Amino acid sequence: QVQLVESGGGLVQAGGSLRLSCAASGRTVSSYTMGWFRQAPGKEREFVALITWSGGSTVYADSVKGRFTISRDNAKNTMYLQMNSLKPEDTAVYYCAVDGTPRRVGVRTYEYNYWGQGTQVTVSS
Repeated sequence: QVQLVESGGGLVQAGGSLRLSCAASGRTVSSYTMGWFRQAPGKEREFVALITWSGGSTVYADSVKGRFTISRDNAKNTMYLQMNSLKPEDTAVYYCAVDGTPRRVGVRTYEYNYWGQGTQVTVSS
């Protein structure tokens, strides 16, 4: 089993920045793709970004490309999401997730087996 804990959310003005962290425990996640998803009120959970097991490849949703940067430190079993130039439409609960199938790369929620509890990001206009 993998336990995930997100941190770093908060309230920020439009144009500001936040850095989210996701700490994994229970087992090493260095063989698995990790991802960030978000869910705004009344909307479905959506893909934000993913990073492959070695950190060699990343994928971003079009809505965040060029503004968000995903990274990971396998020695610390931790993943990060640097969010710059934030917009009000980025307001959501952000979740980190781990794909429990080694070496798979996916953007769909059902492809991820482990989820954190979420951290709120609110961007004011």
